[in-house]
Amino acid sequence: MSAFFSQIYPPCPALTEKNLPNQKGKVFLITGGYSGIGYQLAEMLYKAGGKVYIAGRSEEKALKAIEEIKSSTAGDGSGELEFLLLRLGDLSSIKSSVEEFQRRESHLHVLWNNAGRCMYPEGEKTVQGHDVILGTNCLGPYLFTWLILPSLQAAAKMSPRGTVRIVWSSSIVVDASAPTNGVIMSEITSPSKKQTRNYVNSKTGNWFLASQFGRRVSQDGIISLTQNPGNLKTNIMRNVPKWVTVIARLLMWDAQYGAYTELYAGLSSEITVEDNGGYIIPWGRKHPNIRKDLLNALENEENGGVGVAEKFWEWCERETMQFK
Repeated sequence: MSAFFSQIYPPCPALTEKNLPNQKGKVFLITGGYSGIGYQLAEMLYKAGGKVYIAGRSEEKALKAIEEIKSSTAGDGSGELEFLLLRLGDLSSIKSSVEEFQRRESHLHVLWNNAGRCMYPEGEKTVQGHDVILGTNCLGPYLFTWLILPSLQAAAKMSPRGTVRIVWSSSIVVDASAPTNGVIMSEITSPSKKQTRNYVNSKTGNWFLASQFGRRVSQDGIISLTQNPGNLKTNIMRNVPKWVTVIARLLMWDAQYGAYTELYAGLSSEITVEDNGGYIIPWGRKHPNIRKDLLNALENEENGGVGVAEKFWEWCERETMQFK
């Protein structure tokens, strides 16, 4: 319980823009990087000298964000900012986005799967007809990460072990609301009519994907892990009822604090390959007390677990196979 409350009222961040080492020569990619947490993270990485790709579906918003970041740091010898078109809600378009990135870059040092959906207008679906939360938060990022993996592997060959990473975005709702063993698979194959339930499932699913990718990339020296950025004032709450937002904001922090959590997950030297599949909490700490049933869900059946994470991975694999 203490770990839960410390995610609401975290201690001071360990890694910020003030003590972030120079990132010149590094290539980063942030999905949803033109607003909220992603924007703050992009600005920090740019100021540190990194080359940052802001990936999303709105070129107009991305270019505006890039201009704002550049104008606020003019003349200080910062890094580079680029836009990459990426529609996570349309699986058929993701491969072309990856190919475009790979035409422009030979390697990628850190991928932040930061973009996500919370509440949405009733009846909205992805292009392929999936629930928009599960599709945008899980299926799209799964496919994008799988396809861009060679770029991460290329970076890992020339980088210190454990410095190339994939960072997924989870939420405090995993601790607070996930059912026993994380998800009920029937709610994945036949999503609930309750958007809040689908959101919880998607955020637990992000951790499952982080763990499963971690098993597959650890031999390359790559780390895949998830993080709860914190309770933050961002536009992910734009479709939540106003009364909920008013109450929730009493417990919320500015988006830059969520960027500190993501910064730690992506760049902290305290994280090693042994932390693969792990969980980072605000504002940059390893989760000290994970629910036993969730740990059990991460383990495959042959290792004594219940294999729910593997089953979730297999569902993502089936749903995206034709688009690889």
